[in-house]
Amino acid sequence: MRIFLLATAIAFAGGCSAPGPGSVPVTDIPGHGNLGEDTSPKEGPRLVPPEAYIRTYIQLFGGLAPADVQTMARGNDGSALFDTWNDYLSSLGLPDYRVDIPRLTQTNTLMLATFERLGIVLCDRAVERDMGMTPPAKKIIFDFDPPQGTLDQNGFNTRFDVLHRTFLGYPLELGPKGRAEGFFKLYTDTVVRHQMKGAPASRFKPEQAGWAEVCYGLVRHPEFHLY
Repeated sequence: MRIFLLATAIAFAGGCSAPGPGSVPVTDIPGHGNLGEDTSPKEGPRLVPPEAYIRTYIQLFGGLAPADVQTMARGNDGSALFDTWNDYLSSLGLPDYRVDIPRLTQTNTLMLATFERLGIVLCDRAVERDMGMTPPAKKIIFDFDPPQGTLDQNGFNTRFDVLHRTFLGYPLELGPKGRAEGFFKLYTDTVVRHQMKGAPASRFKPEQAGWAEVCYGLVRHPEFHLY
C-alpha cells in the first residue's frame, strides 16, 4: 500500500511539473543581437571541366563509346553537323602536350562556338531519334509522348520538365519565375514560323523544330556549363 501511494505521488508530481523553456529567436539571446549573416558570394561560377562536359555529352547520346557517338553525330544525311572529336578537344579546353597547348581555364570565342556546334548536333540527333519510331523505353532526351494537336502551357510544362531535369538537373518548378512561359513562347513562335506559307524547307516537322529550339536553349544555358 505504501509503495502504491509513493508511485502515485511521483506520477502526480511529474504530471504537474512546470513546462520547459520555450524557443526564442537567436537575436533575443544576450550578445547575439548584432550578428550578421554573410550572404556574399565567395567565388564566382566556374566552367565545368572539359572532361566532365564530354562525359555528360556522351551520356546524353546514350552512354555510347566516343567513337560510336562520333558516328551517330555525323550521321549519313550529309548535313555535316559533326566532324571528328579531334577537331573539338582543344577548343573545349583540353590540353595538347604534343604541341605545347595548355589547358584553358577561361572561355573564348572558339570555345563558345564549339559549345554551340556540339549543342546543335546533340539536339538535332535527339529529335531524329526520340521523335521518330524509337520505342519509348529507348528515348533519352525527349522522353515523353509527342503532343497531339495544339499544345497548351500545361501540356508544354509537363514535357519541358523532362528536358529541364535532364539538362539542368532539377525540376522546373524550382527554376526562376517565368522560365516556363519564356520557353513556351520560344516553342510556339518556332512552330508558327515553320507553318507559315513560304517558310524555308526543314527536315523537321513544325512541332519537332519547336522542341529542337527548346533543346538549343537548354544546352546553351549557363547552368549547363557552369557550377
